[in-house]
Amino acid sequence: MSRTPRAIVIRTAGTNCDSEMVRGFSLAGAKTDLVHLDRLIAQPSILAEYDLVGFAGGFSYGDDCGAGRVKAVKIRERLIADLHAARDRGVPMIGACNGFQVLVQTGLLPGGEIQTAALASNARGRFIDEWVRVRYEPTSVCLWTAGFAEQRDENALMLPIAHGEGRFVVSSDRITHELEQQGQIVLRYQSDVNGSAGNIAGICDPTGRVFGLMPHPERFLSWQNHPYWTRLDPAERAGDTPGLRMFLNAVESVRHAPASA
Repeated sequence: MSRTPRAIVIRTAGTNCDSEMVRGFSLAGAKTDLVHLDRLIAQPSILAEYDLVGFAGGFSYGDDCGAGRVKAVKIRERLIADLHAARDRGVPMIGACNGFQVLVQTGLLPGGEIQTAALASNARGRFIDEWVRVRYEPTSVCLWTAGFAEQRDENALMLPIAHGEGRFVVSSDRITHELEQQGQIVLRYQSDVNGSAGNIAGICDPTGRVFGLMPHPERFLSWQNHPYWTRLDPAERAGDTPGLRMFLNAVESVRHAPASA
């Protein structure tokens, strides 16, 4: 039965993309709340009220000790059981940039109880802030990007990035092979942007519901956000942007899910 899903976006000190992520969920049709991590730690049971979870980007806790590390430690120690429960009842989750770093460090990505991947310092040795071309893997099981592999418009295959620690690395080549075999590699950079293994820009868990990526889909909710938008043919900017479509896919998957899910 169709219903209005509820989304929670988690913010904390240093988060700076929370409003954009709230807007993404809201434009997609979800009733969205912005909640501070400390409140969630004090009342973890409120997670049970939500159908979708967003881990916003930015520089949580100033990226002290490493990007996303302090936030990830707090989540592992105080919230991980509740997040596992949400995951197990089918709640789609997204982490963009700093949110991706947190999902990886908590073990929610690639999936399992321990960390098997990391986002290390860019191979260029500097912060990167630009729009990059990506491609979506046709074998991906990710519900957030369902139907994206058919996209052929080069201008729609661009997403903004802004990170200093976005180089995707794994503990062994076996992990990369498993991700490939299980359809967990969601999108790749079309060129070597930051030294990531296999040019991987985003992955999901085996269910396809938990999704993390270094690019910022929440910064591409309107075609006016595109760096070339004034030069795009009207036909090229018809319909929803890839960023908004990710949120629409997730919200619609919840809206039409069986009541028992």
